Amino acid sequence: MTYIAKPTLHHPSLTRNKVGFTRRDYEGRISTLCAGCGHDSISAAIVEACWELDIKPHRVAKLSGIGCSSKTPDYFLGASHGFNTVHGRMPSVLTGANLANRDLLYLGISGDGDSASIGLGQFANAMRRGVRMTYIVENNGVYGLTKGQFSATADKGSKSKKGVINNDSPVDLVALALQLGATYVARSFSGDKEQLIPLIKGAIEHGGAAFIDVISPCITFNNHAGSTKSYDYVREHNEAVNRIDFITPRSEITTQYAPGEVTEVLQHDGSVLRLRKLNEDYDASDRYRALGFINDHNTRGEIVTGLLYVDPDAGDLHASHNTCVTPLNALLQKDLCPGARALDKLNAALR
Repeated sequence: MTYIAKPTLHHPSLTRNKVGFTRRDYEGRISTLCAGCGHDSISAAIVEACWELDIKPHRVAKLSGIGCSSKTPDYFLGASHGFNTVHGRMPSVLTGANLANRDLLYLGISGDGDSASIGLGQFANAMRRGVRMTYIVENNGVYGLTKGQFSATADKGSKSKKGVINNDSPVDLVALALQLGATYVARSFSGDKEQLIPLIKGAIEHGGAAFIDVISPCITFNNHAGSTKSYDYVREHNEAVNRIDFITPRSEITTQYAPGEVTEVLQHDGSVLRLRKLNEDYDASDRYRALGFINDHNTRGEIVTGLLYVDPDAGDLHASHNTCVTPLNALLQKDLCPGARALDKLNAALR
């Protein structure tokens, strides 16, 4: 794959934050996702959040799995630590890294296929163990890299690009995160940066397991049946020696609406998302009320966005396991090997 390099020189007039970095310093490579993809808006929101929080890029470790969403860490925080795991295994690798070095800020990027299908067990255990991390799912309801099959978060009754109706009930990752013990749970829309950026900032600053489900529509697989400009129509009426996809550029879908309001967001395929933003007086301290609130509005066909639940006194995996303050990767041999006398005492305690 050919990468287009960004210029390394920055204009001297660019605004710098308190630690001396410009927004450009938090960017990564040029995105290879489809033009107008909501995932790029999420990347831009992460860049803005880290810049506003005055985070030094080398303090962040970003991890991902497999999928369109899991490609995005290459497009932000280019000077940070990064690790791309196998499909669905990001949470366990992040947990290990977190145990080894508690001084880093951990950012887990995943998708609805990566977290709600093959990685569902991994997602569940990361939430219940309270691993301190910002876990962002870029949720589009399809497997974008394998031509748009339904993912586990696709709504029942929705229609695929090929006209197939989804008969399976969706996995609601927000409800699962609440049930499993996550201490910061939110949902947002990729095109609503005014809401998304503060949610990401809050998640990064949170002391426990923070989860954000971001609805991020896929623009590539919204071609409707009957269009003479669709990929399927062209292929059916063209005798070609090979198959080459051309993704028609689309405009990014954005929205802006006030707390407590419901807005309808028209998608490229003609479908409509009904988003409800939480009222300013919403109580985010009651985990079970949040579950009921989500279910109530789901029956009305509304996707609730905002900070749904937060525990301001949350602990994390290190607190529950009483690990040492010094990161494990910084322990010296004398700390790791205390001697035969200490080993005999430990063995005696286990008899």
